[in-house]
Amino acid sequence: MTEEQSPISPQDPMWLTPEERGAGITKDLKVAARRFLCPVCGHEFSLFQSRAVACIACPKANQNCPYVRCPFCDNEFPISGFIVPDKVDAVHMNNYADGVFDKWMDSFGITRR
Repeated sequence: MTEEQSPISPQDPMWLTPEERGAGITKDLKVAARRFLCPVCGHEFSLFQSRAVACIACPKANQNCPYVRCPFCDNEFPISGFIVPDKVDAVHMNNYADGVFDKWMDSFGITRR
C-alpha cells in the first residue's frame, strides 16, 4: 500500500488551507472524501461515494457498519485499516457520514428504512 493509499485518522495533524476553512471543509470531510483504490478492481472511490452509491439500500449503512463497499465491483473491506487506522476512527467517520446523509435526506423529506 502506498503512502497515498494508507489509512488516515481525522485526529492526525492535517493541513487545511484558509480557503478550505472558509468553505467549511473539516478534517472529517477530507477523510470521507479522500479516494482510495479498490484492491480488487482498481477503481478509486471514497467513503462518501461508497455510502451514497453502494450502501444506500443496505439496512446496516446507518448503523456504524464496519465495512466500506466498492461501488464498482461490490466487494467490501473493513473501514478500519482501509480508510482509517483503527476502530475508534471507524466509528467516528461512520457517525460523521451518517450525519451528513441524514441531513441531506431531511432537507428533501426522505426517511431511511
